[in-house]
Formats: sequence, C-alpha cells, structure tokens
Amino acid sequence: MLKSLKGKTILLGITGGIAAYKAAALTSKLVQKGAEVHVIMTASAKQFITELTLQSLSKQRVYSDTFQERDPSSISHIDLADSADLVIVAPATANIIAKMAHGIADDMLSTTLLATTAPIMVAPAMNVHMYQHPAVLSNLDTLAKRGIQFIEPGEGLLACGYVGKGRLEEPETIVSYVEDFFALQESVKSSPLKGKKIVITAGGTVERIDPVRYISNDSSGKMGFALARAARAMGAEVTLIAARTDEAPPQDPDMNVIRVQSAQEMYDAVTAQWDSCDIMIKAAAVSDYRPKQSEPSKIKKSGDTLTLELIKTTDILETLGKNKDKQFLIGFAAETGNTEFYAKDKLVRKNCDLIVANNVAAAGAGFGSDTNIVSIYDVDGLVLELPQLSKDEVARRLLTLVAERITGASL
Repeated sequence: MLKSLKGKTILLGITGGIAAYKAAALTSKLVQKGAEVHVIMTASAKQFITELTLQSLSKQRVYSDTFQERDPSSISHIDLADSADLVIVAPATANIIAKMAHGIADDMLSTTLLATTAPIMVAPAMNVHMYQHPAVLSNLDTLAKRGIQFIEPGEGLLACGYVGKGRLEEPETIVSYVEDFFALQESVKSSPLKGKKIVITAGGTVERIDPVRYISNDSSGKMGFALARAARAMGAEVTLIAARTDEAPPQDPDMNVIRVQSAQEMYDAVTAQWDSCDIMIKAAAVSDYRPKQSEPSKIKKSGDTLTLELIKTTDILETLGKNKDKQFLIGFAAETGNTEFYAKDKLVRKNCDLIVANNVAAAGAGFGSDTNIVSIYDVDGLVLELPQLSKDEVARRLLTLVAERITGASL
C-alpha cells in the first residue's frame, strides 16, 4: 500500500472551532509524508490558531482573504482549486458544511471549494447536539450524495463539556485516510482486476402474491450498482444480475446486465454464471420466503383476515458456498442489531471468503441511502472498518481489498 505522499498537492481548509489546533499537527504530518500542503483559513479559524504557525509548518503561503491577490498574473482561489489532488476540510464546522451543501461562496475557503474539481474529504467537528441536528444531518447527506468523503468525528469529552460524538478525528488517522485514498487511486489506475470475471447481484427480489401484489424488501440496488461501476473501472469483466431496483443499472455497453424478479430467477441466473466466474459478490437482498401459491388473478377482498402461506426460497449464498471451487465469494449481511455476531456466523455457515456487514438501522447506512457504513470480516475476524462513505467509495475500497486477496499483492 502506498505510504508516501510525495508529489501530491493537498489543499487543507481550516475552519473556526477549537479543534483547529489539531490542524497544525495534521499539516506537519502531511508535509512529513512528502505532500505539498496549501492552507486556507477562515476568519474564525484565525481566532484559534495563527497563519504564521501554519505557514511555518507547511512552508507555503497561507490564504484567508479572497481579495488579497499578490500575483496579478493569477487568481489565487482558482489556482489553488486547480492544483489540488485532494482537498481536506479539517476541522469542518456546521457552518462550512452548510455553505458547501448550499453552494455559498462568501470567503476564500468556500469560494475555492466551489471552484475545485478535486476530491474532497470533510472531517466534521462540533458539539454533539449540533452534529445530530436535522439541518446538519441533511447537509451531510446532501454532500455525501455529491461524492464528498467524510472522516467521521470520534466520541468522547468535547471542549464544551459534553460527552458524545463530535470530536475531530486525530491527525494520524486523517493522514491514514489520505494515504488510503491515494493508494486506492493508484490501484484503480493499475487495473488490478483486469481479466477477472466478476458477477455482482443487486436489488431486492420480488415474490408475487398475485398480479398486483408482491413480497419484497427495501433494497435499492445502489450498493450493487456502485460495485459494478468500481469493478469495471478496475478492469474486470462484469456481469450484473439485478432484481427490483430504485434506479436503472449503469449504462455501460461493456457490462453484461441480466434483469430478474424472483428469488428463483436470481438463483437460476447466478448459478448459470457460477462456474465461469472468478469473483461473486452477493449484494442483492433475496427474499427468504415466497408465497406457496401465486394466484393468477387479483385476490378480491373478503372477510377481515387473509392467511398467506409462505415457504422458504433456496438459499443462494449457502448453495454457492457449498459448491465453491476456485471462486472468491463475498456475501452481505444487512442487520438491525448485533451486527458483528450475525455477520461472522453468516460468513462461516455459508463458506464466504469475506462478509460485508452493515447496520441498516443506522443513519447513513440504510437501504436507499447513497452512503454506507460497513465492516468487512473474514474467518479471522475484522479486516476493514469503514466510516460513512459514499457507496461508490465503499465499493472501491472493498474491491481493492478483494484484488489484494486474490493476487497476493499489496496495492
């Protein structure tokens, strides 16, 4: 895994919270890793830490005033926006998060953020009640849908005296996220899955009661679609088997898309691809039960109750696990509690190589969301724990792990 940041230009935005003092250590550690760090401070950030401190640590001019143009041949916020390989906002207050969500550009940092096309990482830091406020959560969700990556705050004693979630993540951890980000970029460029045949399932299956009613679940297909996009970007030959989804599958002419409805149709499509695939990722939510009988015409209302007899569907993941040969098998475990226990149990029972677990009851990790919070396990236990990230980012990180496992090389 790439550890040096040599040759990388990082734009660090610092906003006005007590956690701004940690930005000094973050700047220093990024520079030590070889990065060229350009700092933009808001006016309120300068109430907590000085420009001189950041200038001394970064060995670069520090910016804070949109109109303080020292070079007549260039516009500073555009040059900074264009030169960045990555933008980090740490600490990110509720104010800057709101500005980013609503496209407000009223100072040097918010203007530059609006101008950049570089990837952006946001590390929030604020009072626990502010972090949980519906307006802040809505803004975070808006940014996540745009592909902004988040480094979630830690829990503990906050400067305000409260104990809870809202403390800026430690500089060492943020640097680790940055290293992983660039390592992932390099792995994608090298096409680590080139020539591998990957089958990915997505969406929720539909079990018909009659022509107008069915049993299903809340799976949107977004995670499966993100995996399909990431696998194609890494050079894989992708077959996407999609049940009911909230949106259309990726429009990629080189991707083989198979649409199904029921668990049985999903089973037939998956098993038809099983022998020839190298990697199988079962991200679909397959119905565990189906009506014993599907009526050919609409059931008419009669009486106060209706009894519906259900029978078990074939467990696709378990079947694949029993017949696994050369394939690398990945399952998903969507839980609402005791997630680790159920995930590990499922991994063993169904003979998976990896299991991706998430608590769908948690904000930012549920069905239909554009973000996810996952933990990845193998037979030895926890392999990788990811904070709230876009599903595309989760997909890239999972597939990077898979590529490392099947090639034996660290990417």
